Amino acid sequence: MRLDKYLANANVGSRKDVSKLIKKSLITVNGAVVKSPKAEVSYEDEILYDGLPIVLEEFIYLMMNKPDGVISSTEDGPTATVIDLIAHPQQNELFPVGRLDKDTVGLLFITNDGKLAHQLLSPKNEYYKTYFVTARDNVTDEDLHKLESGIDLKDFKTKPAKAVRVSPKEVVLSITEGKFHQVKRMFQALGNEVVKLKRTGFASLTLDETLNEGEYRRLTEDEIKNLTI
Repeated sequence: MRLDKYLANANVGSRKDVSKLIKKSLITVNGAVVKSPKAEVSYEDEILYDGLPIVLEEFIYLMMNKPDGVISSTEDGPTATVIDLIAHPQQNELFPVGRLDKDTVGLLFITNDGKLAHQLLSPKNEYYKTYFVTARDNVTDEDLHKLESGIDLKDFKTKPAKAVRVSPKEVVLSITEGKFHQVKRMFQALGNEVVKLKRTGFASLTLDETLNEGEYRRLTEDEIKNLTI
């Protein structure tokens, strides 16, 4: 990869900006000053800008505890997005795998690995998404049975889910689909209402409860391995 492209992808600046930095001898590669924007570099090279390392990664895997009030989007707008919360030189490459509603909190997987994202979101693979649901009214045994059997919504019937009641108004619900507002719509079909929704699991990932809302961390090697199996 050309040095100027590498630096631009690392969010150091535009191609024009980084060319100026290179010509000012502010960029070193493996300890040597490089003055040509066309110089070829690789991910294995040690590239420094004014003495500080520039890190460019092929694939990035992050777990975020999404906060309330932030949208799961990559588009700029008046409302903060989950990508805005991430400080990384390749921020513009990242995207959330699947979406959570603005008022839904919890586990969000963020990456730049399009192939893995496609695998995880493909309906044929039926990966579970697990939610901790707090309802307005008590959830009955009949409600649980309906959730587990599939519920007729206006545009589709939900696939059988896993539903475990942990208190009169709290249910751990696992579904394989991810339709728009699906969990909220399922409870509306029961004559109930979701008052709080938190995703705690996605595929093989489980939310790291040490993360405060808005915080994120890199996936461990084992977590990445289990996702990509």
